[in-house]
Amino acid sequence: MNKSSLAHAFYGAVACMLLTAGAALAQPDSGGPRPDVVPNPTQVPIDGGLSLLLAAGGVYGLKRLRVAQTKK
Repeated sequence: MNKSSLAHAFYGAVACMLLTAGAALAQPDSGGPRPDVVPNPTQVPIDGGLSLLLAAGGVYGLKRLRVAQTKK
């Protein structure tokens, strides 16, 4: 590509960003956090899934230890 076509592509991209910036700012409120309202903390349940992952990690660790012991 020559310099002229690169310049045209660059100016076209800048023009597109400038034309769409107004539409992006005109969107309704997202309902995000407000400084005057204290949010409720999200509670995360610790159930069977976490205990299964911990058990699987323990089993994997024991297997690796046994393999390491047999190689010595």
